[in-house]
Amino acid sequence: MRSLPVADPGIPDARSPIRYLRWIARMQAGPLLIGIGYAILWWLAMALVPEAMGKGIDAIRAKDLPALLTWGGVLLGLGIVQAVAGILRHRMAVYNWLSAAYRTVQVTVRQSTRLGATLPKRMSTGEVVSVGNSDIAHIGNAMDILLRGTGAIVAIVTVTVILIRASLPLGLMVLIGVPIMAVAVAPLLRPLHRRQHAHRDLQGDLSTRAADIVAGLRVLRGIGGEQVFADRYTEESQKVRHAGVRVAAVESMLEGAQILLPGLLIALVTWLGATFAIRDEITPGQLVAFYGYAVFLIAPMRALTEAADKLTKGHVAARRVVRILTLEPEVGGGAAGHSGGGLLRDVASGVAVRPGVFTALAATSPEEAVTIADRLGRYGDGDVDFGDVPLDTLPLAEVRRRILVADNGAKLFAGVLRDELDVSGEASAEDIADALRTACAEDIVEALPGGLDGHVAESGREFSGGQQQRLRLARALTADPEVLILIEPTSAVDAHSEARIADRLAKARAGKTTLVCTTSPLVLDRTDQVIYVEGGVVRAQGTHRELLATVPAYTALVTRGEDS
Repeated sequence: MRSLPVADPGIPDARSPIRYLRWIARMQAGPLLIGIGYAILWWLAMALVPEAMGKGIDAIRAKDLPALLTWGGVLLGLGIVQAVAGILRHRMAVYNWLSAAYRTVQVTVRQSTRLGATLPKRMSTGEVVSVGNSDIAHIGNAMDILLRGTGAIVAIVTVTVILIRASLPLGLMVLIGVPIMAVAVAPLLRPLHRRQHAHRDLQGDLSTRAADIVAGLRVLRGIGGEQVFADRYTEESQKVRHAGVRVAAVESMLEGAQILLPGLLIALVTWLGATFAIRDEITPGQLVAFYGYAVFLIAPMRALTEAADKLTKGHVAARRVVRILTLEPEVGGGAAGHSGGGLLRDVASGVAVRPGVFTALAATSPEEAVTIADRLGRYGDGDVDFGDVPLDTLPLAEVRRRILVADNGAKLFAGVLRDELDVSGEASAEDIADALRTACAEDIVEALPGGLDGHVAESGREFSGGQQQRLRLARALTADPEVLILIEPTSAVDAHSEARIADRLAKARAGKTTLVCTTSPLVLDRTDQVIYVEGGVVRAQGTHRELLATVPAYTALVTRGEDS
């Protein structure tokens, strides 16, 4: 059996949820067919037991010892086949479940990486979390049930053929009764599908709310809004509970139908078989076999109902996966061009970052600065030139390698701090030490048990906001890109630390292209050039002190920043 996950998950068919599920099935067709073969053998071994028992009872009635021994041996053989096939079927079912789940994880993670900053703009955190929490399980279940469902169909057909050969009325009763039961439960599947989809959406919204509350817990406590948001979360969680109850109501009706309808069929088959036995139209052994088949048929018919339920849930889950897979990045891949570097210019705003210059961008609103930085880093569409070529003609991998945009939305990942700072694995110990010193983050490393070899928790939650910001800055400096764009890199640190960072940052990036988006006078005063942006376009350029003396609007902007 091959190991999981596979190295290459393939290119998914994301045109519709049904096509995606078919693609999953095709990609693991071999293990799926082997599992279906084991499932058919397992069901057939069970399906032939009543027939063997009936023959054995008839042998006892006829006092035929050789026949009794023969059918006793057949029963033993069927038991052994059933046990072995059941084990192998279960192994293949688990393998197919894991294969489908892993493949879904691989293609969604690959797509998430491709989307980059586009994903959180198009989908909420809760929706993405729901894929990992439940949707992959439902897709795995959809593949798993194909084994037992296909085997159940073969078992029902086999039993029907046996019954028709023994008694045409009994066989026809089963042949007609099984489709009627399948049709009878069909009206429950549509409301189940609709309620499951609504429940899944509410779960995603609740996960988003929880993530927002956790991320902003410190702020909520500071403004006294913790209880307000807790009450909102409680209210939304109750909506999820009510939606879950509505799903369970339909599921309970489905479960009840799985018992009631086969039970009615069993009663009719048993009554009719007993009537035929009294008339000597069938033997006592055949009557026992008919009753055994009527009882046996409950299992494959329940498997078919379960298949309908799990395939419905798999369809709902595949819809969310397909939604992620059909998203397109806000920026394209670019052609196989190359830029020798030089001036990085945003045409729309007029912002031009000169090579080798420590530049600051002071915008009247933070959103304007972020928008321009995104365009310069090609995280948003825009007409940007890098040297003598348009930025969007360069391969995206080259842009990411040469231009780094570091903002405060970046996360610290769980793991060893050294690996967290040196994400490429190419920096020397001296490079890391220099970056930590520039970011004034040496004290953070010294306080962490194990230092650089210490473990960082998820999202760096053991660090304060200012500490996280300094570590993010150190990570960006360790990467040492050709062009570094920093968005408010010192907004969460005290004035003393900010002044030291500004001094060290100017020295560390001397001769390298750097753009800092900030309105902090402590940082602005250390830059070579300041670009003042208002209304999305450049209004003035010069040193910080020149702009203070000549541009009143700039003075008002940075003075507010200083006072705050």
